[in-house]
Amino acid sequence: MIPQSHNLVTKQPWQTALANAVKEPTALLAQLGLSDKLQAIDADAIKNFPLRVPQAYINKMRHGDKDDPLLRQVFPLIDEGFDVANFVADPVGDNLAVTSPGILQKYQGRALLLTTGACAIHCRYCFRRHFPYGDSNPLASQWQQTLENISEDLSINEVILSGGDPLSLTDNKLVNLVHDLEKIPHLKRLRIHTRLPIVLPERVDEHLLSWIADTKLQVVMVIHANHANEIDEFVVQALNKLRLAGCQLLNQTVLLKGINDSSQALYDLSERLSEVAVIPYYLHLLDKVSGASHFDVSEQHGIKLIAQIRKMLPGYLVPRLVREQQGEASKTIIA
Repeated sequence: MIPQSHNLVTKQPWQTALANAVKEPTALLAQLGLSDKLQAIDADAIKNFPLRVPQAYINKMRHGDKDDPLLRQVFPLIDEGFDVANFVADPVGDNLAVTSPGILQKYQGRALLLTTGACAIHCRYCFRRHFPYGDSNPLASQWQQTLENISEDLSINEVILSGGDPLSLTDNKLVNLVHDLEKIPHLKRLRIHTRLPIVLPERVDEHLLSWIADTKLQVVMVIHANHANEIDEFVVQALNKLRLAGCQLLNQTVLLKGINDSSQALYDLSERLSEVAVIPYYLHLLDKVSGASHFDVSEQHGIKLIAQIRKMLPGYLVPRLVREQQGEASKTIIA
């Protein structure tokens, strides 16, 4: 049974839903009946990465539960201010992988475009929460050079749209970019890494679906769900529409302490993904970004969890446990 949100999402343009995202910790706690139940870090300490959470996502949180797994992903706890050894601003070496404005190139055959620094939601464990987007995103005048660099590298057959979240961009901007990419003959696939279908299902509208269905590139969309409770009836509708438009749907999850670090939580998530025809792809060990140490789960516990759910699930519903390591030619598969 698909979980029901306790408040219905009214039909509205996604831009309106995005603009109405909750940005104040006190407002979020009050809405959930949790005033004074959680202590947020000082606003000045997170002014470059403040709270941001759409109403559609809040509607899936359990009222009165300070340990709700969705709330804990987005609430800026005082724990973020702890200085912990080996938790750094750039844990996966993104800064070193910028080959030209807007392009990160770490792995053979693939180029990642940093399309925007904007997201619909600020997940507190985000590995790019300190990334200098202003220095790395190409200006409008530089996009042509970015595209020429991809065109000249015949080894690239897949372009990954990332950010931030690429679906934070307007469809007009995305259509123009995709049309330019379609002109590069050696490109085969367009991969889109996005959390918006999970946190802002209003984003999956007819304009988005139209250009996805029309592109000649194979579209692979990697969504990001960490807990089964994130997939309510509105998310299911959005994912069904994306699949019908021609998207191959994969999911990546981050292993997070107190949120999904149990075999039951991971089992429930894989089963929910299976119900909506999404393949569990990766289970990421936490990237050790400063401010997120309270989410860390040990590699040993991650291996144990994979062994447990492998006994509970068919093999195709067991995600690969991975870690991203700076300088490696691919994700490091742990289990």
